[in-house]
Amino acid sequence: MKKKIFLIALITLCSSLAAISDEGSTTDVNDSRGKMKPWDKGAWETGKYRNVFLEAGYKQEEIDAKLAKAYSDLFEGPNRVYFEVGDNMAYVTDIKNRDARTEGLSYGLMVAVQLNKKDVFDKLWRWTVKYMQHQEGPREAYFAWSVNPQTGRMNSQGSASDGEFYFVTDLLFASNRWGNDTGINYYAEARRILDAMWKKDGTGGITHVINLENKMITFVPDNSGYGWTDPSYHIPAFYEVWAKYAKDGHEDFYLECAKVSREFLHKACHPVTGLTPDNTEFSGEPRGRGRFGSAFGFDSWRVPMNIALDYSWSCKDMEWQQDYSKRLQNFLFARGIDKFEDQFNADGTARQNIMGAGGYRTLRHSLGWVATTGAASLMSTQAKGWKFVDGVWNAKLEPYEDGYFDPYYDGLLYLFSLMHLSGNYRIITPEISQ
Repeated sequence: MKKKIFLIALITLCSSLAAISDEGSTTDVNDSRGKMKPWDKGAWETGKYRNVFLEAGYKQEEIDAKLAKAYSDLFEGPNRVYFEVGDNMAYVTDIKNRDARTEGLSYGLMVAVQLNKKDVFDKLWRWTVKYMQHQEGPREAYFAWSVNPQTGRMNSQGSASDGEFYFVTDLLFASNRWGNDTGINYYAEARRILDAMWKKDGTGGITHVINLENKMITFVPDNSGYGWTDPSYHIPAFYEVWAKYAKDGHEDFYLECAKVSREFLHKACHPVTGLTPDNTEFSGEPRGRGRFGSAFGFDSWRVPMNIALDYSWSCKDMEWQQDYSKRLQNFLFARGIDKFEDQFNADGTARQNIMGAGGYRTLRHSLGWVATTGAASLMSTQAKGWKFVDGVWNAKLEPYEDGYFDPYYDGLLYLFSLMHLSGNYRIITPEISQ
């Protein structure tokens, strides 16, 4: 029996190592466009943003049209996720889960401020304040992460830390772009959230969004999630926006958080595949050792996009980020550029328990994952990176063969990726409004 158990374990280990070795091939490809050449200075320094699609050979009018269509599909078309309420409010909904989430509202706000759609931003923010934001008690100024958009009832009182993280950044950008005297004082709204964070000391079980000792974003800002994190919540670039524009006296702390977040990602991303577990300890180790301990899934799709954003804006971790892009794209390219799956274990081996969504439980070549891995080409030094850019360009927001359709998560990540790769995901400075 012992020999049999040992043999099974040995076969499993060898299969895993072989999968990682074969699928993580470092051989580059031939492409007439040559190797990609990422910039070595960020937008904070240069004020410039790469149009990778243009470099890839696509025409500017086609790029503009593709971005406009993606926005229209999500905010105006028959399969939109944006819905107006009365004359002055609107929400973004996760249609497959029949709710509105701080994730979706904060993404919608970011799209609106980036694309200079003030009316959309203001309607989303009014709905968010009315139906999601707590106005009193221990959670005051925080947001319920899930709300029934039909009734306005909070499905959960609790917050997800990435929502607050995005909201503050959205509002600071809105303040820079449109000022604070056109109906909403965006800066005051951002400060209300930030100032409330600094008052949360565990009273009533509610904490700061950032773990103050570890200087990392929490999974949720209460006692149940204060001691661990989600790698996809780590966006070092946002901390630098806070340090520049929040003006709340915590500038040095935010800059240190950005530094710590970059260091954390070094540990959370697998050294061969680049994949991350969906949830981790602050050490970067997987959170828990059960069925989903080291699982890479839906949350983690966002990690390449977040790292690419940090690269585009600051280039402060350039060497590691370029290597990360190479590892991730090598692994996925070897799986098949038109078929790589959307769930793994972080080491690249097959998951035993596939996560379901919208009543479907299957692996697929998901648009959202294709989009974010394409955004990683902002950091790519290989000709192989062009193939991921082409993958985004050729992708379509439409139902899969089995009927599954997700304009919410797939669609928003796709739109974000188009913004990244066309140079339209920017640091919104006060100068932009002048």
